[in-house]
Amino acid sequence: MSTDPNCIFCKIVAGQIPAKKAYEDDDLIAFHDIHPWAPVHLLLVPKRHIASMESVTEQDGALMGKLMVLAPRLMAEAGVTGGFRQVINTGRDGGQEVHHLHMHVIGGPRPWAKG
Repeated sequence: MSTDPNCIFCKIVAGQIPAKKAYEDDDLIAFHDIHPWAPVHLLLVPKRHIASMESVTEQDGALMGKLMVLAPRLMAEAGVTGGFRQVINTGRDGGQEVHHLHMHVIGGPRPWAKG
C-alpha cells in the first residue's frame, strides 16, 4: 500500500495520530472532522495514499464506488435524515488543504452555511 510519511491522513491510517473513527475496513477509514461545519461532519479517506482526484485512475474505480456507497450508510447510522452534502476538494485552487484524497460528508441542519 502506498503511503506518504509526511501525510497527516497516512499517519491517522497507521494509528500514529488518534482520530474518532466512524468506520474502517481494509480500503477505507472514516472519522469525524476536528473542525466540523455541521452536527455530523465525517472525512472518508482511502487508506492507500492518493494525492487528489487528479491522481485517480481507472484502477481506482471500485474504491471510488465504495467511497460513494459508504457515505449515505454512515449518514443514516449517524441519524442524519434531512439530507447531506458530499465534497471532494481537488488541488490548491480547488481548496484541498490535505493532499491525500478525502471526501467530506456533512449532515445536519443547513451545514453548508459556512461556505
